[in-house]
Amino acid sequence: MSPRAGQSGPPARTLAFVESPVQLLNVLEWAHLHAGRIAAGAQEAPGAPDAEGAQGAGTGGADPAAVARPGGSDPATAFLPGQAAVPVPALPAPALPAPAALGAVPPQSRRAAVRRALGRRAPGDRAPAAGADLTVVVLAPTDPMTRGQLRRMADLAREDGHRVRWEEARGGASAPFQTIGGLAGVLRRADRIVMGDPFSRYVQLLLTITRAKDLVVVDDGTATMEFVAQLARGERLVRWHRKGGRPGARDLLFAPVSSSARRRLTPNARRRVEVFSSMPVSEIPDGVTVTANGFAWTRARFGPPTVTAGADMVGTSLVETGVVDGERYLEAVRALAKAHGATRYFAHRREHPDKLRRLAAETGLEIVRPELPLELIARRGPVGRTILSFPSTVVHTLPLALAGTGVRVAVCDIDPAWLTDTASPRAQGFLSGVTGTARDVHRLAAVSLA
Repeated sequence: MSPRAGQSGPPARTLAFVESPVQLLNVLEWAHLHAGRIAAGAQEAPGAPDAEGAQGAGTGGADPAAVARPGGSDPATAFLPGQAAVPVPALPAPALPAPAALGAVPPQSRRAAVRRALGRRAPGDRAPAAGADLTVVVLAPTDPMTRGQLRRMADLAREDGHRVRWEEARGGASAPFQTIGGLAGVLRRADRIVMGDPFSRYVQLLLTITRAKDLVVVDDGTATMEFVAQLARGERLVRWHRKGGRPGARDLLFAPVSSSARRRLTPNARRRVEVFSSMPVSEIPDGVTVTANGFAWTRARFGPPTVTAGADMVGTSLVETGVVDGERYLEAVRALAKAHGATRYFAHRREHPDKLRRLAAETGLEIVRPELPLELIARRGPVGRTILSFPSTVVHTLPLALAGTGVRVAVCDIDPAWLTDTASPRAQGFLSGVTGTARDVHRLAAVSLA
């Protein structure tokens, strides 16, 4: 089936472009908060399967029940100390109706009862009105872990009544031209564009096509803080861990498109710009509306979790992005886990498998690769009473997602000695700012590696 399944039907007034599961999570949070505004003029309709709903199977989509079924058909992977990767269930199974209770129920109703027990909407249940007007366009990456999480998040979006259009945007040399060409028509007709990564060259290119007067930037983690600051200062859009380096040939070639995107993301009398974020925003550009993301959708959809007495640790991709030295990071994880009695390590989706195997072998931690963004995994539980993290997005988002559960989030600073020689000059200051501006977290001193 074509990756563009579902082009038929009424044109979407709101298009959301996402390239990561976290971006899609925050699109769902934004849609939950703004459901009334998205649905203006749209009729509420029964939740029948849409054209995109069947598309996942044709493009490698996951088993639909895998979203709510812990582990699903592709369970989280744990690396046990000294062993190869083995599949393990990430979470306890949900309680399904007892067979005896279903014995006298017709087969169709039986299936509907099971779907509802799994947290899925059954045929005939009413879909939110917002779903009739929001189309999520997934610009699929190539990384397998990111793709897997995106498929599961796409299923959740469909369950909420939203259309999902999966684009193999990086599936070969001709893929970008096919993707942009296929989206040109709906881009020109859209009234509102929601984007998860304004630094993305793909998104910046798509912004040159749209005529939408309403632009929304939802959280893409700590990068959102840098985006707002750069927009306020009128600077070119550059990711924080690359800032300070000399622009490469591709940067120079793409500069006119990036400049055009920055102009379009600057509000004026004809164009409204909103930033939807759980991150602290200190420099707000003139005319930009900042809306707080309180993770209301996550709290309503999942949990509350079972809280265990132990500690869990959250991994980071700072080694993979060239900011932190790999050996220093390994030593820091070992020291932090020993000091706080951590037993599980929730890996970032971009952490390299070789690094994770070594962490498991040398620290004794159980390495878990989550099937969904950590905010949802933690909210479903079980989760440790203490969650340890280095400076990252989760020190801002987990306290919101886990509000009222009694879970404590503790963040460990990055010692300047851990940084690589090639790290951006801004790296230390930016990471300190991520930690220092986090609310409702316990701040730990950098661990001693002596």
